[in-house]
Amino acid sequence: MGSGASKNTEEEDDCSNGGGGGGQLYVSLKMESSKVQGELTPHVYGSVPVIGSWDPSKALPLLRESASISELSFVVPPDHETLDFKFLLKPKYRDTPCIVEEGQNRLLTGGSLQGDARVALFKLEGDVILEFRVFINADRVSPFDLAASWRAYRENFQPSTVRGIPDVSINPDSTVVENCPSESLELDLEHYEVPAPAPSAHSSLVYAADNAENPRSLSASGSFVNDNSPKAASNSPKDSGVSADGSPSTKQKDGQRGLFVDRGVGSPRLAKSVCASSFSVDLKVDAQTKNSMPAAAGAVAAAAVADQMLGPKEDSHLAIVLVGLPARGKTFTAAKLTRYLRWLGHDTKHFNVGKYRRLKHGVNVAADFFRGDNPEGVEARTEVAALAMEDMIGWMQDGGQVGIFDATNSTRVRRNMLMKMGEGKCKIIFLETLCNDERIIERNIRLKIQQSPDYAEGTDFEAGVRDFRDRLANYEKVYEPVEEGSYIKMIDMVSGNGGQIQVNNISGYLPGRIVFFLVNTHLTPRPILLTRHGESMDNVRGRTGGDSVISESGKIYAKKLANFVEKRLKNEKAASIWTSTLQRTILTAGSIVGFPKVQWRALDEINSGVCDGMTYEEIKKIMPEEFESRRKDKLRYRYPRGESYLDVIQRLEPVIIELERQRAPVVVIAHQAVLRALYAYFADRPLKEIPQIEMPLHTIIEIQMGVSGVQEKRYKLMD
Repeated sequence: MGSGASKNTEEEDDCSNGGGGGGQLYVSLKMESSKVQGELTPHVYGSVPVIGSWDPSKALPLLRESASISELSFVVPPDHETLDFKFLLKPKYRDTPCIVEEGQNRLLTGGSLQGDARVALFKLEGDVILEFRVFINADRVSPFDLAASWRAYRENFQPSTVRGIPDVSINPDSTVVENCPSESLELDLEHYEVPAPAPSAHSSLVYAADNAENPRSLSASGSFVNDNSPKAASNSPKDSGVSADGSPSTKQKDGQRGLFVDRGVGSPRLAKSVCASSFSVDLKVDAQTKNSMPAAAGAVAAAAVADQMLGPKEDSHLAIVLVGLPARGKTFTAAKLTRYLRWLGHDTKHFNVGKYRRLKHGVNVAADFFRGDNPEGVEARTEVAALAMEDMIGWMQDGGQVGIFDATNSTRVRRNMLMKMGEGKCKIIFLETLCNDERIIERNIRLKIQQSPDYAEGTDFEAGVRDFRDRLANYEKVYEPVEEGSYIKMIDMVSGNGGQIQVNNISGYLPGRIVFFLVNTHLTPRPILLTRHGESMDNVRGRTGGDSVISESGKIYAKKLANFVEKRLKNEKAASIWTSTLQRTILTAGSIVGFPKVQWRALDEINSGVCDGMTYEEIKKIMPEEFESRRKDKLRYRYPRGESYLDVIQRLEPVIIELERQRAPVVVIAHQAVLRALYAYFADRPLKEIPQIEMPLHTIIEIQMGVSGVQEKRYKLMD
């Protein structure tokens, strides 16, 4: 039933004496119920040091994490006073009394729940009892978690040659906005909420497996057909230098086959001279190798070219094959990795075998179908796995670069079959996800029942849970851990509380980036708030770039933003504020108090080079060729002596890694082009769309990251 948990690791014991060097406890309260009452929202109230009031009107709300789970997190000192609290339900739309949980008060001391863990029981009208499972967890948070990533420190912590400031500064002395009108948000935050754009085709708001690729071998009638012709299933644009996601394709020119990596168009142009703006290699490329080069700049593109030049032919195609028992986060990991690689510019697709199985055999499949001693079930599952692998290899031969093969792949026989199918066609790396935390497994099982199409038609939630546990038991009987080939093992990594990662026979630029990304990801729910700086004087004048101060309107927004952050993050003591090194973002953050501030040079606006400070009308008049080049391809266009959007994406990668690593909320105050690139990562928007993404002034985009994927809210604080 309910549970309360607190881990006292050796590190915590060492730090608990003498103040622990500033370590604090990150406490998470969660409530879960499969019978959610839409009008009742979970709250908590109680004593200091967190709530400080037994007045129900001042109770703190638990934020919705999924359809059945609500969560509240806060930070307290390890030696905090005993926290005496209870849960209550508040009517959302009716002016009626709150419903307080039955039983004694709950006591939290040193991050540990005193007494027996119990469910929260609420007595509704008509003696109806509503039951919530309660989860309480406390983990030590180091102040260094608020700092920049180790890579930014070790590689980039150098003074800027332009303004003599470091790439990353923590808690710098900043100028507070003075003499501006005292503007506050008098209404509740939801009154400022505005509709978010329609979700993209790869939105994480739906079940992650549904966003995977549709079977090529599926006919319009819903039955599978055998068509081994790669061309018949190809959906790549023909005779264009750009692939479907905006990536530059391999081109043939003057009878030569070569790999052309376009690092940005602009002055000087490829037709006039060969320079750093382009890269060509005279290679003897096999006719079957037509993979698109990544639409990325600098080290990303150069390393990809080197991998193709120096590595075996099949290394130009990479297959990440998931391995693991059900409810271990494989599909979530696959979707997240797919989103990251697409954002970097690598042509990546997610192939989910469960989707193939549902299309061929339906969703109402009993647990016996997954038994290892059921020959018909084994044959049927092997068939759909082979079909998915054939589709993935066919897509790679049509130009795809990275395929994510999402299935349990729990036996050596299955994995050997996949390796044999991919031999000479792609490099296979197994990615095994292992989890020994029963609480996480239980949470994942319940999320599976809520989200998976396998249980969409069921009306009995608990019956679905029992069926899935039976399915899981069938897999456990035959499961064989990965010990063959190249592999990455993620052991208890999903909680964000450490864990272990093992690698074997991993080499090359892209596999290395994948390992680095996986090391820094977790499922801890937390919001990321993205907002542009307040209106600047250059915004008023219509000028690009620059380092101007904010206007009077921008000063008002700075006050409103500070008020918003105070309300939205009042219980998030470990939150931090990130800005660029340009003064318009620093001034916008100046009114925010109570949170550490980090300045990133990587968050500076796109460098407009010789066009810095000009209006677009001036650029059109003085440099018409540059204006036209930018109009034709804003993604790849590089300002003379400046940057392209692809350059911005490359320098933002450490920021993305650090955002993934953070467990506490982060407020990012930056610039239009930078926020377009960051937002595209979280929203899984294609590269070609980035320059057109709407990023209005004086608007906050809240990205909620957690086990259910990425969700978005927008708040318009002023026009």
